[in-house]
Amino acid sequence: MDALAGLLDGPRARGAFLLRMTMNPPWSVRIQDEAPLAIVAVVRGHAWVLPADQPGVRLTAGDVIVSRRLLTALPVLAVVRAGDWDSPLVDLLAREIGRDDPGQELVLDRLLDLLVVAVVRTWFARVEADAPAWWRASGDPVVGRALRLLHHTPQHPWTVAELAAACGASRAAFARRFTDLVGEPPIAYLTGWRLALAADLLREPDASVGSVARRVGYGSPFALSTAFRRRYGVSPRDHRAR
Repeated sequence: MDALAGLLDGPRARGAFLLRMTMNPPWSVRIQDEAPLAIVAVVRGHAWVLPADQPGVRLTAGDVIVSRRLLTALPVLAVVRAGDWDSPLVDLLAREIGRDDPGQELVLDRLLDLLVVAVVRTWFARVEADAPAWWRASGDPVVGRALRLLHHTPQHPWTVAELAAACGASRAAFARRFTDLVGEPPIAYLTGWRLALAADLLREPDASVGSVARRVGYGSPFALSTAFRRRYGVSPRDHRAR
């Protein structure tokens, strides 16, 4: 599992709410949701997006925006222009929204997943994008392998020495290289990754604090709750209730 796959594997669409709107000017829509991720795609015409604390952004046909933060990897409003990519996903999703065939909810969820991955990948690949450090470091032969190990098996009790050995480097050289490229030491990064995954997994309706703790590498619900409260200021149960 690479860094992007690990980032998006938790917040996967399940029964997503999709809405197709066709309106003539003048019109406006206020979007005030509590979802961890919202996407707006313009199929025809143009529209202005007016964030509460940022300048307005004009969108034209084929443009896509991702609202809110995705594990803090994206800005509050990330815009991918039609000319930035070549993808049939927006048109395909627009067509599928109006259908009512068997299994349609699953089809829409998976199309939305594909759209999110394509948009985020395109956004990070832009030269001017302020991509997170782990994205930039993913191509490094040593640190990139370590990141894949951490993302794929966060439940493993990793140590710096074990990561260094798996990546074919000395402990000191590995720790220094990881910190220089990612911006924080390996175990600090792992802790943040585990808690970010936990925050997403706790949104699943059938997930208990205990099951999430085991999936992200904490020995008990109490251990996860202590670390979660220290990082986010609320307990896992309060986070899910919100």
